[in-house]
Amino acid sequence: MNRTDRLVAMVLYLQGRRVVRAEDLARHFEITVRTVYRDIAALSEGGVPVVGEAGIGYSLVKGYHLPPVMLTGDEAASLFLAAELASRVGDASMEAPAKSALLKLRSVLPRERQEDLGRLARVMCVPDRSREGNATKSAWLMPLQKAATQRRTVEIAYQGARDGAPVKRVIEPLGVTLLHSVWYLVAWCRLRSDFRSFRLDRVKTLKILPETFPERPDFNIQEFIDRLPDEETRVEVKIFFSSRVAARARIEAGRGAEIKEDHEGGIHVALKTYELEWVARWILNYGGEAAAVSPRDLVEIVEELATAVLARSKQINRPANRS
Repeated sequence: MNRTDRLVAMVLYLQGRRVVRAEDLARHFEITVRTVYRDIAALSEGGVPVVGEAGIGYSLVKGYHLPPVMLTGDEAASLFLAAELASRVGDASMEAPAKSALLKLRSVLPRERQEDLGRLARVMCVPDRSREGNATKSAWLMPLQKAATQRRTVEIAYQGARDGAPVKRVIEPLGVTLLHSVWYLVAWCRLRSDFRSFRLDRVKTLKILPETFPERPDFNIQEFIDRLPDEETRVEVKIFFSSRVAARARIEAGRGAEIKEDHEGGIHVALKTYELEWVARWILNYGGEAAAVSPRDLVEIVEELATAVLARSKQINRPANRS
């Protein structure tokens, strides 16, 4: 962030709070406290009425604010939740824009609405996808959305489901979608001369090309997405979770899973997946509170992974040979 943008953002940050310490500003903008002092001085020289009190912090003179946005409490809360979801459920490319949107939202709200959002942030917990095994750690989502909007061709290096070197493809991005906690790009693939879906966590490199492509008025992205379960090879798996972890398993299984109650409080989960090994590793995260039921391939993978963990543990903890 350049200094001009930072100064504007600093005013918005001050507007959204009653009093802010120099240390808090330094931490938020990832600058030194000395730089904060210089920025505050620059704002004051530019006519922004910043008031500083030793040992307390900085604030804006009462009445200095942007024109208020006429939002109801429910509207403000909905926008706050949407920005939080975009930050957590999206990839790295959405984190900074989402935080910036939250900053602007808070800055233009009346004081009582700001306090409501502060309380909402404390009582709301949005799962962090970075803790999930299939989280997309790349930063492709926003660039691909922009490329699809501007109809710009894109070159990607794509890693298929099987091992091997990533394959370079030139594609025409048509949209993105979130399916079973995984982001997909829907595009026309010039290599295959057909519409294809690409998992964003398998895109290794991405380059936006200057070439544009024509609209495809006969293509309906929703119809394509609706056909994906029939066109992709997915396997149905069944898993048992004990009552001790049932609540967590319900959340992590996702909306597409079928869940049946067990008479002892546990649950039986049925869902479809592209990768049995990922499901096996997910099961092992629950220790002895989960078990693979079917198919047999899944049961065997869980057994193999558990055996490998046990062998590695014995190897690491084996006493050193004594002479």
